[in-house]
Amino acid sequence: MAFSPALASRALWQLRVRRRPFVLSHGINARCNLRCRFCEYWKEEGAEMDTGEVLDLLDCARAFGIGVYNAWTAEPLMRRDLPEILEHAHAIGITTSLITNGKLLKKRIHDLSDLDYLSISVDGIKTFKEIRGIDFDCVLDGITTAKDVGHNILMNCVISGKNLDEIEDLVHLARDLGVWVSFEPIHEFSGIEKAVWEEIGIRDLEKYRRTVDRVIEMKKNKFPIINSLTYLRMIKELKPNFRCHASDIVLHVTADGKIENCRVCRVHLGDVSSGIANVWKSSRERRRRIAEECKGCLFFGYVENSLLYEFNPEVIAHYEWM
Repeated sequence: MAFSPALASRALWQLRVRRRPFVLSHGINARCNLRCRFCEYWKEEGAEMDTGEVLDLLDCARAFGIGVYNAWTAEPLMRRDLPEILEHAHAIGITTSLITNGKLLKKRIHDLSDLDYLSISVDGIKTFKEIRGIDFDCVLDGITTAKDVGHNILMNCVISGKNLDEIEDLVHLARDLGVWVSFEPIHEFSGIEKAVWEEIGIRDLEKYRRTVDRVIEMKKNKFPIINSLTYLRMIKELKPNFRCHASDIVLHVTADGKIENCRVCRVHLGDVSSGIANVWKSSRERRRRIAEECKGCLFFGYVENSLLYEFNPEVIAHYEWM
């Protein structure tokens, strides 16, 4: 499920020669149909760009050299104009991806004909309802429906203290469904109550490390795990050990049109109304300073792509997702 050679070449030119991000990560709306206790985003309901503004954003992004549009948070499938947005992105030559909690997936599957990559949050099986608040069968129905119509699917699992006993089962489920699975440890955002992290955070480190060791073993045995071995060994120790290039690779835009540094260091760099190229140029020094001062995170997209950015051989060989 890696980039095509043509897309990889475009990414290399944009990232290493033009020194501009290749992915537009767009918080496409500010609403969610779930209320997960460990998540901050559903609490931030507010203004959203309208359809025309989003299409203008895509045009500006394409002119800037963006090659991938990733729609996420709070829940993209709640936007009625999603088909128009994805269709426009495709029409101007941008690859599309989307991250969803899956609750509306079966209902809206026919609105995703212009979607290239589909990522669904699946953090457990028996524990899924406790973690996400809805029945797992609802999401599983959406996954099987999406698979039946030909979508490239990733199940993204956030490892927490609640689901350590189900990680191996999720890998087997992914294999049986014919989809991919990714893992990353839960990130304890400071805006969430401490009591939540005491309940669902990773506290049994020995059990957690045994679980990650099993994921590494299954990766070596060719199970459909997208993560690289380098990343899996890093998260086993829960210690970021990489130079972050998140803001070099990904342009982060919020639902109301703000450009931010990344999903962890949510520093306001400017607004899309000022022009992507202008904000990118004027924020160069600020972005460099933020990266140097950041204590790091273990979001797999940031780590894996930062390692790719630096041409890590093992990651190039074994990281399967874009």
